[in-house]
Amino acid sequence: MQLSVVIPCYNELKTISKVVEAIKASPVKNCEIIIVDDCSIDGTRELLQSSIESQVDKVIYHQKNRGKGAALRTGFAVATGDIVIVQDADLEYDPQEYLLMIQPILDDKADVVFGSRFQGGRPHRVVYYWHMVGNTFLTILSNMLTNINLTDIETCYKAFRREVIQSINIEENRFGFEPEITAKVAKMECRIYEVGISYYGRTYKEGKKIGWKDGVQAILCIIKYNLFAKYKIYKRSEYN
Repeated sequence: MQLSVVIPCYNELKTISKVVEAIKASPVKNCEIIIVDDCSIDGTRELLQSSIESQVDKVIYHQKNRGKGAALRTGFAVATGDIVIVQDADLEYDPQEYLLMIQPILDDKADVVFGSRFQGGRPHRVVYYWHMVGNTFLTILSNMLTNINLTDIETCYKAFRREVIQSINIEENRFGFEPEITAKVAKMECRIYEVGISYYGRTYKEGKKIGWKDGVQAILCIIKYNLFAKYKIYKRSEYN
C-alpha cells in the first residue's frame, strides 16, 4: 500500500520543511509526497527549489496564486498511491495520525475518511470561538442537504481511495473545496467514515489564512453542489 500525501502550500516558509520532516517520520513509511506551491511570495518557493525538491517525490509550481482547491486539484491529478490524503503545510495536523486516518480504508470499510477535530479525546488547541460556531453551522447545513452525519466538514484531514478522488472534477479554487467534495462524495454513495484527530490550530498572527468571506462562500457552495449544480456522478459500483 502506498499513501500519496498532497500538500497545498502558500507562503509557508516557516513550516514547510518541518511538515516534510514530520511526514517522513510518520508511521506510514511508503509515502509519496507531493507539494503544490500556489505562487508563494515569502521565500517558500526558493526554499523548495534549493533544498526540499530533492527530499520529496514531486513539487509543482503554480505561476499565479489560484487557491487551495486549485492546488489540491493539481496534486490529486498526479498522485499514484492507493490512498490519497490532504496535508496542510502549517503544522495544524499531525502526520503521526496517518494510520488512524487510513485504517478504515485499509480494512475495506471506507472509501473516504474525514478526520474530525470535534470527536474523540485527542489534544485540541483552544483558539477561536466564532470559528467553531461557523464550522458547526456549515457542517449542520451540509448534513441537512447531504443526509450524512459528519461533525467537521471543514477539516483538512480527508483521505480518499485514489480512484475516488481522481474521478471527481474539483471546480472550486479556494476553500469552497471542502463543502464541494463533501457534497460530491455523498452523491457518489461512498462509504464515508469519520475518526477523531488532534488539532494544533494557529492564530492569524501565526499565519492562519481562512476568513469570514470564505465562510460565506462555503454556504454558497453547500447550496450549489447539493441543490443546483449539474455534474457527472460516478456511483461506487462504477469505480470499484
